[in-house]
Amino acid sequence: MMTMNWRRLCGALVLLVAGVSAHAATPGREKLSLDRGWLFHLGDIVQPPIKGHGESYGNAKAGNAAGAAGTEFDDSDWRHLDLPHDWAVEGPFDPSANVSQGYRPRGIGWYRRYLRVDAADRGRHFELQFDAIATHATVWVNGNVVNRNWSGYNASYIDITPYLRYGDAMNTIAIRADAEAMEGWWYEGAGMYRHAWLVKRDPVHVATDGVHATPVPPSGKGGQWTIPVEVTLNNSGKQAGGVTVEVTLFDPAGKQVLRRSATARVAALGASTVQLPLAVDAPALWSLEKTNLYRVTTRVLQDGKALDEVSLHTGFRTIRFDAAQGFFLNGVHVKLQGVCIHQDHAGVGVAVPDSVWEYRLRRLKELGVNAIRFSHNAPAAEVLDLVDRMGFVVMDENRNFNPSPDYLKQLEWMVKRDRHHPGVILWSVFNEEPEQATEVGYEMVRRMSAAVKALDDTRPVTAAMNGGFLTELNVSHAVDVVGSNYQVPDYDRYHKANPDKPFTSSEDTSAYMTRGEFKTVREKNLIASYDDDAAEWGNTHRDAWQAIATRPYVAGGFVWTGFDYRGEPTPNEWPSVSSVFGIMDLNGFPKNAYYIHQVQWIKDRPLIHIAPHWNWSGSEGKEIRVMVMANVERVQLLLNGRLLGEQKVDQYRMNNFNVAYAPGKLEAIGYNGGKEVARTAVETTGAAVALELVPDRAQLAGDGRDAMPITVRALDAQGRAVPLADAQVTFAVTGGGRSIGHGNGDPNSHEDEKGATRRLFNGLAQLIVQSRYDSAEAISVTATAAGLAPARIDIPVRAVPAQPYVESAEAPLTLVRSWRIAPDSAQRPDPNQQLASFDMNTWGWGSPPMIAPAAAKYHLYRASFTPRKNLADGSGVIRFASVRGKAEVWLNGQLIGRKENYSPAAFELALPAGAGTREINVLIEAEAGQASGIEGHVSIAPRLLAK
Repeated sequence: MMTMNWRRLCGALVLLVAGVSAHAATPGREKLSLDRGWLFHLGDIVQPPIKGHGESYGNAKAGNAAGAAGTEFDDSDWRHLDLPHDWAVEGPFDPSANVSQGYRPRGIGWYRRYLRVDAADRGRHFELQFDAIATHATVWVNGNVVNRNWSGYNASYIDITPYLRYGDAMNTIAIRADAEAMEGWWYEGAGMYRHAWLVKRDPVHVATDGVHATPVPPSGKGGQWTIPVEVTLNNSGKQAGGVTVEVTLFDPAGKQVLRRSATARVAALGASTVQLPLAVDAPALWSLEKTNLYRVTTRVLQDGKALDEVSLHTGFRTIRFDAAQGFFLNGVHVKLQGVCIHQDHAGVGVAVPDSVWEYRLRRLKELGVNAIRFSHNAPAAEVLDLVDRMGFVVMDENRNFNPSPDYLKQLEWMVKRDRHHPGVILWSVFNEEPEQATEVGYEMVRRMSAAVKALDDTRPVTAAMNGGFLTELNVSHAVDVVGSNYQVPDYDRYHKANPDKPFTSSEDTSAYMTRGEFKTVREKNLIASYDDDAAEWGNTHRDAWQAIATRPYVAGGFVWTGFDYRGEPTPNEWPSVSSVFGIMDLNGFPKNAYYIHQVQWIKDRPLIHIAPHWNWSGSEGKEIRVMVMANVERVQLLLNGRLLGEQKVDQYRMNNFNVAYAPGKLEAIGYNGGKEVARTAVETTGAAVALELVPDRAQLAGDGRDAMPITVRALDAQGRAVPLADAQVTFAVTGGGRSIGHGNGDPNSHEDEKGATRRLFNGLAQLIVQSRYDSAEAISVTATAAGLAPARIDIPVRAVPAQPYVESAEAPLTLVRSWRIAPDSAQRPDPNQQLASFDMNTWGWGSPPMIAPAAAKYHLYRASFTPRKNLADGSGVIRFASVRGKAEVWLNGQLIGRKENYSPAAFELALPAGAGTREINVLIEAEAGQASGIEGHVSIAPRLLAK
């Protein structure tokens, strides 16, 4: 029978062949998920110094990368995982680590993956796409460096076609992720934290991000809209290709609006651009309320056959920044009610599932947010798709301020990828740069702005300046809209000096709150939630918004921040490990700031909220500050049915009452025109007696990607949530899913976010569960805590078709690839003859198949290999797929086997136990008048054991 390892390997290869072959039968473009089946090693793998002639010579040759970057590296003991992956969130907190990175050690990590490519795919174009790797990354394919990336926020598109091997000759992808490098002063995570893809296309194809389809409004009333479609084609083939490019526009209901085509010719290894402008009458407009999205589909055809097809969504809308009145969308004035957000979430770090991003954006929508600044980097592509569908406008921000070629490519990538999104209304080239007030800054921005405008001239360029815009020559002179960070005292001064320059707050507030805390305790790094505390450079939520809302020329604002984030725990340091700037905490649980902004920003329905909770045992008779937040005309406050007072609502400052504490029910009632329109209450609860689990959604898709947050809280005997509960909760997740992390919003917590337990913080915690691949089994979640009744929920999992993907592969057979070939000989040579290490020319070089013509009788081949650990114990074999001629096989100078006949045949020998590098010599004797040699792959493999 087979050994278990060999059986698993064979099974994996069968699946791999079936999966990739099935995809290969599909014509045109295939975008396959490459998230599954990675191997990971935490820590760097440093190779010894290169010494000697042979090593030095080999090191300089293509495909000869050493160590973990190489093809034959032994990764058999590496961890198996799927992407997205952030290793920093898995590690312990370290008080000696960087405070800005949230005291999480980052370091260096390696990823490897194996890829089998069917021989039927030979000639197609293959591209690896890594949506982001934190922070600097080097990528090797089959021992060749194919890409170096210098930012943790931009994608890498890598043509790997020239390096591929087909059939059973497995391809090796190796990635070194250097997260010691820092680009920000916040938690950045580490590793391959966004999606990875393999894209297979015809040699003649549309380049990645190669369709420019940004609608342009009519120049006058009643005119036609245009989409000046521009399509960039590439040709990786061996011959020039004549093709037809066809562009079709579909309306939001999926109905074809119009189609246009043109011919093009693309030279071999060349590119070509095709212009296909589309004229559109009276399209349905995209807006915050009605997110009408049109689909632009581009096809490349040859002789009526589709070679490639790509679709993107776009929207028709007008945007205008007015120097006196602010921002207009489709001619309608819109005050930007915005937030800045980083991209990490509780439990998962920056490896945030797409569905959790949907949850985060939904929380912002419920808050009344209409604008998002992704600070300070381009977000994941999937996030902008959500933005377009959910109705937000976006400031899309570049990470690195530098117009040099390497960095300008990052800015250009962002613009090319994102320019079709109707939600994007501003390109931001930097955040708070020291050169912003100087001629140097002006010249840098002038060049970066020009690069943006060359790719997209439909949106204004801005930069987030935290000063310096009043000097004689500065960045504000090179942008279309001035972005101001925190410069409230200079708002009016700048506008008076520059009345014709559009102006917005690009970042404001920076106020402090700890969720659920209403007493500031500095020695415990806890800050009360009454909105009294702000950074010395910032303002409270109320002050910042009032300064924006009362100035028509300020287009709007972007609160720092929508959510708490890891790192930058200002004004605290250790033991605080995350910020307290957020309107919501790391989980998306609301702080008091949430309700302050909600009543300021939502106008279409009456709202009323009370803070704080009403559990103040031991404070009977003492005054408690009560804040009522409402968007109505007047509010009343009652305690246990007794009227305490009535006030006119202050839309900017909120309403405050001092109330002598007594247990019971505290109510707030809102009135418009003397009529009650809203009511809310907080009550004194009993002790916690039971846990409750509240899922965010009713079910999950069984695609291995869908995930949802589950709120964990404690209830009293009457079923009321206990706001101060702090029980230690243990989770068990079984069935068709798993836990991928948890959090509680406590900025001082050092708990393991991937472990089995989490303490409630001020009554709440959050568990995130994710479905397994190809699952239709419900997920059972159980929560237990000492002294409390447990909670259990079953989350249905819906069977869905798998996203097209590249099958996972076990570590492949070690292939002995690089051989030295001795001169042919009529006399039997010494198989173990010495060859000087500096002699690179007497013997030739080759890889199987290596077939010598019939002229000579003896052929000698030599190679080195290091067997994987799991095969070096005597359980491995040396397997020749086919040898033509008689053969002797020598290993480290010892004869280990013979093939006694001339006929082509497979040949297998036991691999003697032992560690380290082995030298193999294969002496082949040819049959007279016949060609001979090594016909197929030579592999080191598990032994097949007979029962």
